[in-house]
Amino acid sequence: MTSGDDVVPYEQIRYEVRDDVVVITLDRPDRLNAWTPRMSAELTDAIERADADPAVGAVVVTGEGKGFCAGADIEAVFEAQIQGDSSAGVPATSKDWIELVRTTKPIVAAVNGAAIGIGLTMILPFDRIVAADGAKLSVRFVKMGLVPELASSTFLPLRCGWGAANDLMLSGRTILADEAVRLGLADELAPAGGALDVAIGHAREYAANPTPQLRWIKELLTQNASETDTHLVQKREAKRLFEAYASEEHKVAVAAYLSR
Repeated sequence: MTSGDDVVPYEQIRYEVRDDVVVITLDRPDRLNAWTPRMSAELTDAIERADADPAVGAVVVTGEGKGFCAGADIEAVFEAQIQGDSSAGVPATSKDWIELVRTTKPIVAAVNGAAIGIGLTMILPFDRIVAADGAKLSVRFVKMGLVPELASSTFLPLRCGWGAANDLMLSGRTILADEAVRLGLADELAPAGGALDVAIGHAREYAANPTPQLRWIKELLTQNASETDTHLVQKREAKRLFEAYASEEHKVAVAAYLSR
């Protein structure tokens, strides 16, 4: 259960500690949790906070109300940019989102409703995406006269293949969660209203494993998923494997196995 001491105040998100998992909730339900630079900065701070907490093993990100994140806030971002505010779409932080997500503890998305535009691309590099039945997903940048961002032109093909990624980005069409799972865009279909519970279950499974090794595995996946030089892949793996052999976590695991 969450205690009052576990809640960190933010304006556009909520941060809750649930035992060894942190649940971060996008909290602009009147705008379907539309993205703003402030929300991005708060998300970055919250993920870093969870990552620095030794009692936390994994993170879940979800949305309040009917939507997960309906894309960038049209008025706060796009209209402001057109009116000359070049900073309107720039996150209020210098942190690189992809680097942050891929170097921290495991992160699971619980897509409870619409995940559109940046509301989808920001979770593509997460470690697992759970989508509730009926949720809508779209990389509809072309419909807004834009192109994709957040390295989604890399991560979308990695998730669902070249053909599906081309179709989704060039058409800008919206798909439901069940089709997203069939394509590989999302990893798992949860019952309507049940995405958060399923996501927390996966997060706890990840959190039960040693943090250094979890980071190393994420690093190797990030570096090697699109690497064509298998010698370099093995070199990177060997470097981390030798570190793992010398780690206290490995010694404890071997001792536990032998004592059975």
